[in-house]
Amino acid sequence: MNTHSDRSAVSGNAGLAPVLVRELASKDREHLLTHFLALNDDDRLLRFGQIVPDHVIENYVRSIDFGRDTVFGVFDQELALVGVGHLAYLPAEGDTRTAEFGVSVLERARGQGVGTKLFERAAIRSRNTRVTTLYIHCLSRNATMMHIAKKAGMRIEYAYGEADAYLSLPPATHSTIIAEMMQEQAAVFDYALKRQACRTSRIFESLMSTPLAV
Repeated sequence: MNTHSDRSAVSGNAGLAPVLVRELASKDREHLLTHFLALNDDDRLLRFGQIVPDHVIENYVRSIDFGRDTVFGVFDQELALVGVGHLAYLPAEGDTRTAEFGVSVLERARGQGVGTKLFERAAIRSRNTRVTTLYIHCLSRNATMMHIAKKAGMRIEYAYGEADAYLSLPPATHSTIIAEMMQEQAAVFDYALKRQACRTSRIFESLMSTPLAV
């Protein structure tokens, strides 16, 4: 699984609204499909390792097992899914448990820290689910993802234009469990507020467009 992120690691995001990451479920498949189909050819190359056609993306979204893997999302004010992080758990080998992380961010949402926040959320979830190694595979020309990996202290191996990054994770603590719970609660509350605002806006627009009876 290849990865793609935003420019947040190399540019400031002062003054921007906080990026809140919510865990996704099977009911969010339509949001996921819309997100991935909106990626252009270069974005698809960086995310999937090749320029995949729409039907491959449709199969990918349909095959996501939310009971096995963890998928995170960042929504904008219009409830569009602008960032997605997929944490896939690999088969355990003895005491070693590895999870692979892939991320994509829509062009209009880059420079806001979306990719970085998705990575951080994936890291804390990995610790809390007894993952010992967080793994990323991406094209070596993905400079932003490489910057995030290096900033996180990941060990990076390069070969044939691709890169593998590894991050050894310490065990979960009471603090990491509480931190993730609070992050999820904040994101769920934020989503509910945005959903209500969208509903109110649609009702208002409907009323404004309805001719007055005379």
